[in-house]
Amino acid sequence: MNVSAPSADSLRAALAGLLDGLPPKQAAQAVERLIANYRGTTPTDAPVLRDRSDVAAYAAYRMPATFEAVRGVLDALRAAAPDWEPRTHTDVGGGTGAATWAVAEAWEEQPPRTTVLDWAEPALALGRELAAGNLDAEWRTARIGGALRLADTDLVTVSYVLKELTEADRTALVTEVARVAQTVVIVEPGTPDGYERIIAARTLLIEAGFTVAAPCPHSGACPIEPGTDWCHFSARVSRSSLHRQVKGGSLPYEDEKYSYVAATRFPPAPAASRITRRPQIRKGLVLLDLCGPDGLGRDTVTKRHGSLYKQARDAEWGDSWPPEDQD
Repeated sequence: MNVSAPSADSLRAALAGLLDGLPPKQAAQAVERLIANYRGTTPTDAPVLRDRSDVAAYAAYRMPATFEAVRGVLDALRAAAPDWEPRTHTDVGGGTGAATWAVAEAWEEQPPRTTVLDWAEPALALGRELAAGNLDAEWRTARIGGALRLADTDLVTVSYVLKELTEADRTALVTEVARVAQTVVIVEPGTPDGYERIIAARTLLIEAGFTVAAPCPHSGACPIEPGTDWCHFSARVSRSSLHRQVKGGSLPYEDEKYSYVAATRFPPAPAASRITRRPQIRKGLVLLDLCGPDGLGRDTVTKRHGSLYKQARDAEWGDSWPPEDQD
């Protein structure tokens, strides 16, 4: 199959015109209903995306944000494991395939063979449609939950799925992906409860013999005191006309907040420390909030630090610190 290199631009191009024939008001209403459903507190035992109209509206609204979040996670994973390349990939609960697009872009020279699993056939059907000419993947119907059984694979991605499951099913699913994968990437919304689900999954992965590759600089206990804060990051997402219709905003972008864990069965080289908040740039200095092997801390970088000061001014939330190429 001849496919073009996947990217954010090619994804946006594939999404363009997706809502042709669907009245804008209907699309906006579908997105609002689906967002309310996804943000609810009751796990579901049935697919949330019911038909093509649901899927088209939600894909146009959510796929770019999921893609950018997963792309940020994969950047951190590749920095910690630069020589590792997956040959096989399973996207659990992948729906229309946003994470699969991000994986294909991350290893675009030789994308892994991907299987996308989801229990919503309309989502899989639209994923196949969007992937035509862009991705080479297999799309399969599967019930996502505690009873799911997977084949051995190099990489498993589970993005924005755990919230839809009961606690028992979340535990069973993470245990199953740990059984079959060499590397596991789990992404959840960057909210306090999303972070709690990530911490629970992180604990299960470590107990199964995995080492945390990112974002944490270690595989020990998270230094954040429960209930006081939460670890999350941000990805900049270009806003479509549908975003503006639904949210009523005028900015050409929005920031997607996400929490994640990437863990491997082989020894990674995690960051020495990770920038956990937007750097605060003041006159003549930069304040960096960091998580390191010794816990949380703050680093003050001034002009006296020479080239490191410029690198600190250019540093972004989620970056590793200090830079590997510092003088």
